[in-house]
Amino acid sequence: MEILAVAVFLVALAVIALDWADKTKIALAAASIVVVAGAIDAEAAVAAVDWPTLGLLSGMMIVVGLTQPTGLFDWLGLHVVRASRGRPIVLLYLLAGLTGGLSAFLDNLTAILLVVPVALTVADRLGISPVPLVLTEVIASNVGGTATLIGDPPNILIGGHVAELSFLDFVVNLAPVAAVTLVVTTGLLALVFRRSLRIDPARAATLGDLDPVAQLRGDPRRRRVVVAVLIGTVVAFFLHSTLHLEPVVVALVGATAMLLVTDVEIEDALHSVEWATLFFFLALFVVVGALEEQGTIARVAGWLGDITGGSRTAESLVILWGAAAGSAVVDNIPFTAAMIPVVDEIEGDRFDDTLWWSLSLGACFGGNATLIAAAANVAGTGLLRRAGHPVSFGRFLAVGLPATLLSLVIATGYLVAFQL
Repeated sequence: MEILAVAVFLVALAVIALDWADKTKIALAAASIVVVAGAIDAEAAVAAVDWPTLGLLSGMMIVVGLTQPTGLFDWLGLHVVRASRGRPIVLLYLLAGLTGGLSAFLDNLTAILLVVPVALTVADRLGISPVPLVLTEVIASNVGGTATLIGDPPNILIGGHVAELSFLDFVVNLAPVAAVTLVVTTGLLALVFRRSLRIDPARAATLGDLDPVAQLRGDPRRRRVVVAVLIGTVVAFFLHSTLHLEPVVVALVGATAMLLVTDVEIEDALHSVEWATLFFFLALFVVVGALEEQGTIARVAGWLGDITGGSRTAESLVILWGAAAGSAVVDNIPFTAAMIPVVDEIEGDRFDDTLWWSLSLGACFGGNATLIAAAANVAGTGLLRRAGHPVSFGRFLAVGLPATLLSLVIATGYLVAFQL
């Protein structure tokens, strides 16, 4: 039965990585097979699902979905663009900073969907290709999302699983290295794209004509209340340990408050929830649960323990680089889901947060390596393709892989200097 569970998992990962079929359908099919075949029984399958993670995801989807119609994010984006005054390097850094910041507190996939249209508008006005701007945003979204518990799906998975890690723990331990990495990788991208970012001064002057205020929509009073709820939800994440509230509770209370202060019908509000994503996570938990039930996870953990000789430093760095390599080949969400129980086994009875930071940094930074490594990459390049600027797998790799390697070098130095 273990061979079946492993085979189903590997085939599902391969199909998802090669984008041969919808990933949610594949995950649901894989989950169905392992349950029907008896690799995991129905009760254990339900127990394997990390329900707090799904609640956290759905709550934040509603919060962001009900904030978006106010035009707040468009207003913020145009303010940032105007501040660049058409200076290429400044524009690149401001877009990266905006994307990284939004990714940290909204999640990186949502951030990409919000900022890419801004980049397309600006590129058209400046008469340049939008590809450098959008690829910079994509890479910044994965780096910026590393900074918090809610910023990137791998962190949401880790935060939902490890009760000892609070929202503030993620910020304190990951935000500094994420910020440094964002600055350094954006500098690398500015060097790579320098020839594509030559802007006509006359066109640059037209950025001053952009009117951020025109992007704001709806009743001003209602808009202020919505923004207050959004800010309150983010603040509550920082204070959730002090308030003795789990992150999932904060997200769902924030979503409930947002529903109460808006006049959106509940059916319309639920359109903000990406149900396909939630069912993808649910099915994935079941498939990984089958691997745990069959003892595969324990065997992998034992193998990693053998090759690292029990060295804490070696374990952390193997997890960091291994997670990055795995995430580059396979979407970083399923890879992280599979690695969490492995890290559990390596950790044993001792709690070691460094192992979890290693997994987070590896999975999130590794998400920049290839076009299929993270959902934000697929979404950003998809928007580019629809705008008439397709990006091939090879072109993304030529930009993403160097950025990833540089990020991992920084992460390695950070772990060795401050965590080990």
